Amino acid sequence: MSGAALGIEIVVVFFLALFLLHRYGDFRKQQRMVLFGTLLAWYLCFLIVFILPLDVSTTIYRQCKKEHAALATVSPLLSNQSTANSSVPPTTSIPKPCYKPWSYIPDGIMPVFWRVVYWTSQCLTWLLLPFMQSYARSGGFSITGKVKTALIENAIYYGTYLLIFGSLLIYVAVDPKWHLSWYELQTIGITAANTWGLFLLVLLLGYGLVEIPRSYWNASRRGHLLVKTYFKAAKLMTEKADAEENLEDAMEEVRKVSETIKYNHQLRKYIDTILRKCPTDYQEKMGRNMDDYEDFDDKQNTYPTEKNLVKLHKQVIYAVQRHNRTRVQWQMLLQQAIHLEDVARNESSSTHQFTHSFPSTEPPGWVGRYLYTPAVEWYWECLLKQWFYRLLALMLSLFSVAVVWSECTFFSTRPVLSLFAVFIQLAEKDYNYLYIEMACFITIFYLCTCVYSTVFRIRVFNYYYFASHHQTDAYSLQFSGMLFCRLTPPLCLNFLGLIHMDSAISQQNNLETAYTSIMGSMKVLSFIANGFYIYYPMLIVILCIATYFSLGTRCLNLLGFQQFIGENELTSDLIDEGKELIRREKRKRQRTEDGENRRREWKDRYGNQREEHSARNRSTHSEMKETNFSDTVTPVNTNRQAKYSQGAAKGRAERDCVELLQDAEPLDFNAETLTGDDPLEANSTR
Repeated sequence: MSGAALGIEIVVVFFLALFLLHRYGDFRKQQRMVLFGTLLAWYLCFLIVFILPLDVSTTIYRQCKKEHAALATVSPLLSNQSTANSSVPPTTSIPKPCYKPWSYIPDGIMPVFWRVVYWTSQCLTWLLLPFMQSYARSGGFSITGKVKTALIENAIYYGTYLLIFGSLLIYVAVDPKWHLSWYELQTIGITAANTWGLFLLVLLLGYGLVEIPRSYWNASRRGHLLVKTYFKAAKLMTEKADAEENLEDAMEEVRKVSETIKYNHQLRKYIDTILRKCPTDYQEKMGRNMDDYEDFDDKQNTYPTEKNLVKLHKQVIYAVQRHNRTRVQWQMLLQQAIHLEDVARNESSSTHQFTHSFPSTEPPGWVGRYLYTPAVEWYWECLLKQWFYRLLALMLSLFSVAVVWSECTFFSTRPVLSLFAVFIQLAEKDYNYLYIEMACFITIFYLCTCVYSTVFRIRVFNYYYFASHHQTDAYSLQFSGMLFCRLTPPLCLNFLGLIHMDSAISQQNNLETAYTSIMGSMKVLSFIANGFYIYYPMLIVILCIATYFSLGTRCLNLLGFQQFIGENELTSDLIDEGKELIRREKRKRQRTEDGENRRREWKDRYGNQREEHSARNRSTHSEMKETNFSDTVTPVNTNRQAKYSQGAAKGRAERDCVELLQDAEPLDFNAETLTGDDPLEANSTR
């Protein structure tokens, strides 16, 4: 099994990163460069998380072999001393034999592996991804134009790096205590990157350690979750209306420019590129209102410059992306609200059968037919799910408390106060490598979940916005890749400090993991290794307290950014508005389904009669062709019969139309606000 576990995890992690990228990104519409850069960044970060437990177990095995080798060299000396002085009993004990872990990785593989993973991720996050962000967001019409825009936007960004690095280099060169070498210079760069990452890591981790258990606890409170969904619906509808307004403004600008620049102008190719980015209905509308075959005098028209068209192109891309995102999010939120209302309605059901307000028209699969039946769904949704979430929230809360305690006490080696260090050392005595790897993986996975989920929830206005169902734009995808590459190395280094396997923090002479050896000796900058790395994580206590009392949310409310804080006066109006919006959408969907059912019933009722009528007509025409034309009476009778059948069919069709009009539902003049929500949907319903 040597190296097999490493190969399996490399393949599994790749598909995990690919799955997440498919969930948030769009493989068909986004640029291949954006997808490749984001996938590579996520893949490298996930590799660090999944492979580090194997590195820990391999290091423990190597430490055991080192101790046995030391005892083998010391035992002959002790035996000679004991024979010379027979009155002194021997004090050495026979150690337990070293068992090779099932996932043992041969020597020399892990250092090379970590160098490739770490330095590739650092090049991505500090050099390539910022450039690719600006390139993907640029509105240029050529590769050269996009590259030029990206270089200009990142000039300040890269200039700051050079300024900081140059200042540190001058400081080190002037100080006589420092003797620079390539190894020390490399360690200074790694330390600076990890310090920046640890600064942000503690902020995100303090939020996630409280918010993740609380989110599962609130998910068990259906009333609270439904009210919060109403609040989200009201905010999302406002954002959706704003996105539609921005799209209309952008399309109006495109229409004006398109009417100004005709087919014989040199800038027309740029207009065609912008038009291809517009929605299909707007493209058709502009195509109908435009006469490209009419020449205009250049002196009578003021044409926009190429720079203005680049700005317009960028505006159109952003407006279309935002409009599509809000539209998809509204549909998802509507489904969630309807499901929560169905759960609240089915709780009082005496039949213990879960019924949906809008049942699916598609036949259920074998899972829904045999396993997830309506009875099983009722017991899960109305009875078991809330208790499962409460138990999970309690377990995660205990895990968060253990993390906070260990972050505040991991520097104490005698006695050992870090709970994770205690668990790993107990398993190390029995060489239970499987337990060690599982404990390490679960701990790192929970820490990463707290940090990464906070990254997914962060929203910087509309510039950085993570949305599922393939609605995350290129800028947000690459920004998340940058954050992951900057946060994962210090997070894993902090975890090694929690389990006392970082010699720079534990002050022990044990073997270092291959991952720690790549970071270099932190003693080069002792004020950071012995000060910042030890005492700064203690601030996580303050951040957890602030998150528990929702101080950040309350501050945002005071600043005018409406946030959900229970059912109070600040949010009651939005909750009522969201409830009315959901009720209106349900009525709209109900009318649509009623119309579909009537059309289906009409087809089932009168479709067979039409088929029989067409069959009789075909048989009549065939009989007419086979009739002998010498007989003059038969054709006359046949023609009379055909006319009679056609008249009867025409009468039946008129009666069908009368019945269909009588069954039609009267117009609902009370729902006058339907046309104000979504003009496209309102037109389709009309």
